[in-house]
Amino acid sequence: MIRVLSRNNPVPNNSDATNLWELPLHVNAVLIGFAPSLALPYRGRLQEYGFHVGEDVSCQHQPGFGAPRVYRVSNATYSLDRELAEQVLIRVTGDEPNE
Repeated sequence: MIRVLSRNNPVPNNSDATNLWELPLHVNAVLIGFAPSLALPYRGRLQEYGFHVGEDVSCQHQPGFGAPRVYRVSNATYSLDRELAEQVLIRVTGDEPNE
């Protein structure tokens, strides 16, 4: 379970912003930030894995029944559950992902 803290960090005010969980399969996006409610330890861990503002990210696998999804970022793949992926804010670019 992810514990969320109330933070006053600015969230990108972008009409085309969405969260990582909503990213369609095999579509590129750019990471634009994290939800202010994401606890600092989780934010730090994601950044250690390469989830930095400006990084390209794509969804590689979407199993059914709400199972964690597989995302590619910084030439690595990671599996994130819905609760965490919804805290990662992105802007879909529509580009094909780099293989």
